[in-house]
This record gives sequence, structure tokens and C-alpha cells, in this order.
Amino acid sequence: MASTLRRRLLPDERGAEAPHREDSPIDQPTTHVHVVEQKPKKSKRRNTFIFLLGSLCGIVGAGFFASSNDLIDFPEFGEISVDSILDIVPPGLVKDMKDFVQGERDVAETYDSFSVGLQARAEGLEAHHPMIMVPGVISTGLESWGTANISRAYFRKRLWGSWTMMRALVMDKEIWKRHIMLDKRTGLDPPMVKLRAAQGFDATDFFITGYWIWNKIFENMATIGYDPTNSYTAAYDWRLSYKNLEVRDRYFSKLKSYIESAVVFDGKKVVLASHSMGSQVVFYFFHWVQSESGGRGGPSWVEDHISSWINISGCMLGAVKDLTAILSGEMRDTAQLNAFAVYGLEQFLSKEERAELFRAMPGISSMLPMGGNAVWGDADWAPDDQPDQKVSYGSFLNFRTGNNLTTPAHNLTVEESLEYLFDTTEDWYQDQIKGSYSHGVAHSRAEVEANELDQTKWVNPLETRLPLAPSLKIYCFYGVGKPTERAYFYKAPDQPSQTNLNITIDIGLTEGDVDHGVIMGEGDGTVNLLSTGYMCNKGWNMERYNPAGVKVTVVEMPHEPERFNPRGGPRTADHVDILGRQNLNELILRVAAGKGDTISSYVVSNIREYAAKVKIYDEESVPEAADDAS
Repeated sequence: MASTLRRRLLPDERGAEAPHREDSPIDQPTTHVHVVEQKPKKSKRRNTFIFLLGSLCGIVGAGFFASSNDLIDFPEFGEISVDSILDIVPPGLVKDMKDFVQGERDVAETYDSFSVGLQARAEGLEAHHPMIMVPGVISTGLESWGTANISRAYFRKRLWGSWTMMRALVMDKEIWKRHIMLDKRTGLDPPMVKLRAAQGFDATDFFITGYWIWNKIFENMATIGYDPTNSYTAAYDWRLSYKNLEVRDRYFSKLKSYIESAVVFDGKKVVLASHSMGSQVVFYFFHWVQSESGGRGGPSWVEDHISSWINISGCMLGAVKDLTAILSGEMRDTAQLNAFAVYGLEQFLSKEERAELFRAMPGISSMLPMGGNAVWGDADWAPDDQPDQKVSYGSFLNFRTGNNLTTPAHNLTVEESLEYLFDTTEDWYQDQIKGSYSHGVAHSRAEVEANELDQTKWVNPLETRLPLAPSLKIYCFYGVGKPTERAYFYKAPDQPSQTNLNITIDIGLTEGDVDHGVIMGEGDGTVNLLSTGYMCNKGWNMERYNPAGVKVTVVEMPHEPERFNPRGGPRTADHVDILGRQNLNELILRVAAGKGDTISSYVVSNIREYAAKVKIYDEESVPEAADDAS
């Protein structure tokens, strides 16, 4: 099996290199791992899943993806089947879907999902630490437990993360919306509706049949000895604000209890592995569990119970696409659709409906970008600007001249865009978000320590610190090299009298670096590089954010997808598909087996250069000195 890791045996820090085996993903347990990647090749592949919440084309595409046959029927749909839907689908799209399915079959026949675990087991790695996995946003299935009239037909059925969701969206959209949206005032269950996060490994292994999420990690972990007795998936209702995860579901109390039980039973500290939004949940948990207003574990609880935290593609500083999704129900996935797909999507869920849905899920807003202009730039500058770039990334929402009075008078930075969002959204949304999260920067140790008492700060790593756990190890594994939306052009709606939205993406603008109103930057296709990389490479090197000196190891994974593989193959770095990446699985197994100290940092992007330009400094530093930092 061709491996993405090359091992170097290092007898000492300056010793000569020993021969390495390129065909083995995991060397002897005592070796030191240095991750070497090739430079990413430029390639393009069709984005088959158009938008999870919406379009008919996405539903049909998902049907092809999940099926073992070229065409499938949905018995639940009554008279509706894929055959009948295909009558109105363009032939070119049908061909693309068939190619997509065939590619997935070919991959399944040639790629053994258990191969990473088998190789690791052959080289002596075995289950050591208890493992707890915290999934990302929207990857946990939500099932109905309501018994009112509107819910009885869906009792114990998943209204998120299943074909039942697709059926309800098509056939019973208003009922589906009533279930999936939280109460706007309380942020909890609406009257007569009760949705709860599915539990167990099957809560997150597949989104729908055939579309894996955590399944490949589960397979490889099982191969070295993990099962439900020494591993656990801490699924959660990602719609809830973090404080309401505890209020309604006692989520953090249950997580604390499970970790404590695992440590007592196994006699070893726990490894936490989190993905995307799940990394924010873990960071919040670190504060909650120690706080007297939370878990009351005291300042040594993390030190006593957590061995390592594997932070996979963590959106530690949020994601800029989250802001536009909440502002106007849009992002690149919707802006760059063709006319047919746009029509299908708008028939199911219009921009205004999507914005309303996202706003009524306060958990989604936890990923609004943090750090303001210091991180994301101002009107004329951003730390990740490229040479000869015509429009700075710092100018986040841009407007062409000639727009009418519904658009702002000038272009907006990320900081100004957040203010604009709060100024133009309903008071219930403002109350929910401002009462749950904070987006600023703490510039001194005193501020950071004071913020430990304020739960609205606990999700923001720029306002709070890592736990006082000197033996804790953090591993940041994230993808790079996939274009990721970074700024936008907006305009007034085409028919302002027919919508409550003030502005929408200017999808008609395509010139230079602007594609359908979207400007791309660096990241993993979903989360920006500044978000995944800043804290890992620079922020947690500052004493006020990491007073205990927790060791942070960073491994960047260049995006090198296989051209005809619909999920990218074993070298993808896409935000979700990276969970099936071969060397990510290798590194997770190594940490779980107690050999994480053999992993060395590997950074291939310019994140350290960008991080040095971010306008956040050590207390003893001056800006000029910080600008010269490496």
C-alpha cells in the first residue's frame, strides 16, 4: 500500500538519517515520524453535492450516491421515484451522476478501508487510551421524539441525516421546518416538537446511506482493538447554543461523567478527537468542566483526565461563509449553481427561508468569524493578502457602485459585517447570539483570566486560555490547498419588495478574481486557513493563551484529490472528506496507541507568515517586532 508518510529513524536530534520504508504507513513504535507531503497538484473536480439543505438536484445526486444500482426508487415518496424525476433532469446531469456512481464503485473495489488499521496492528500498535470523538457541525443525525399530531408520523425517525429528511423536505416542507428550527426566543424546543441527537457510533458514521463521515476512522480504530467499551462518540444537537447544550441535554455533564468513568475503568487518560465545530465544543468544554459555574472539576481536571486533544480541521476562529449563510442564506455552494439548480433550490428553500433556518439554529452562529479586523484585515489590508491582489481580503463585503439605498454606503470589513448583521436581523437573533458568544480579542493576561468567569467568552480562543494542563498534548491536523471563500460582492435583491433580505450575493459578477460574486482564498474548501491554523501556529505560542505551555503539534495536509474519485481518495484534504484520508487515520491511530510523541510538525502553507502579520501581540512585544516574527 502506497503510504503518505515517510519515516526517518533519528538516533538523536542531529544524527544521520536511517533508511526509511516508503511502503509502510506506520514504522516501529519507537521511530520518530516526520510527515513529508508532495506539493499539491492543481486539479478540478465537480462538486456533486450541491447543497445539503436544498435542491432537487442534490437529492437525486445523493440517491445515486447511496445506491448500488444505477437508478433507485424511494418507496416512502409514493408516486415519486428517481425515474419520474429524471424526466425533467437534463441528460448531461444524468450522465454526470452515473459517472459519479461508477467512480465510487471503482474506489470501493480498490481501496480497503481497513488497510490503515491492519498495517498499524501489524507494526505493534494497539488500543491504549480510551477514545472519545466529538463530531462537527450537521454531521450528527437528529431524530424526532415528539408525540404531538405533527410529529407522530416521524417518531424515532431522523429528520436530519437520513432519507426521511429528504422525503420530509420534499413532501412536507413546512412540517420539516417546524421540527428543525428551534424556538426563536428560547433557543430550545418549539412547542409540541422534540428533536434529539442520535446516539452511538451510527449517529455520525454516515450522513445518509453511502455518504460516510466518521465511518473510516471507526473501521481503522476497531482494527487495533477499539470497540464501544473503550471508545465513545459524543454526539450533540449542533443546532443548540453551547450553554443550551447543557441546559436542555446535560451534554457536558454526560461528557464529563463518561471521561471520568473511562479513566477509572481503563486506568489511562482519555484522548479527545474532534472535527470542525466539534473542536469549538471541546474548547468550550475545557472551560466549563473546570468552572465553578459549570462542571466544578477544578483547575486540575483536564490535567488529570485528558492525555491528548486531536483537533481535526477545527474552525477555531470561525468561518467567513458562516456569516453570509446567516446574513442572506447564501455561500459559494449556492452562488455558483447553474440556472437549473438555482431554480430547484429556490423552489425547495429560498434564500430567505435558508437565512431564517440558520438564524434559528444558534449553534451554527458559534462559527461566526472571531478576532475582528486584527485577524481578518481592514479595508486595505489582510494578513493573507497575496502580491498584486487587486482587492484586499480585508474588504469582506463589497458593493458595486450604482446599487440602491438598501446596500451599505461603503464596503465592510468582517468586523463591520458582524455589526451590520446584528443591525439588520431580528431582536430575537441578536439576543440569542450576543448572550452566547463573543468575537473579540483579549490583549492582556489579566483580560484572559477575567474572561474565565464569563461563559460567553469560552468558545473564543482569542479571549480565553488553554487549560492549566502542562502534560496535555494538542495535535492540529487540517487540510490546505483547496480554494476557500474569503470575501464577497453583494447587491440589493432583484425584487426587494418580495423579500425581507436587504442584500444578496452579486452572482452576476464574474471578472478577475471574482466568480459569481465570490472571492476565493486559502483553506480546506470550507474553513479558512487563518481559522484552522492561527491558534495552532501562533496564538497558542503566546503565554497569555497558553500559560501552562501545552505542547502543540501541527500537521498540514495538502489537498491532492484523485481526479475520478467523488470523495477525493486517500489524499484529499477537503474539510469533510479528510476524515477518510489515509495519513490522517494513521496519525489518529498513533496518538490513540500512545505514540503521539513520535509525530513531528509539518507545515507546507504560508500560515506562519500570515500569523506573524495578524495584529495580536505578546504583551511585552511591540508591533514592529511582531511583524518580523517567523
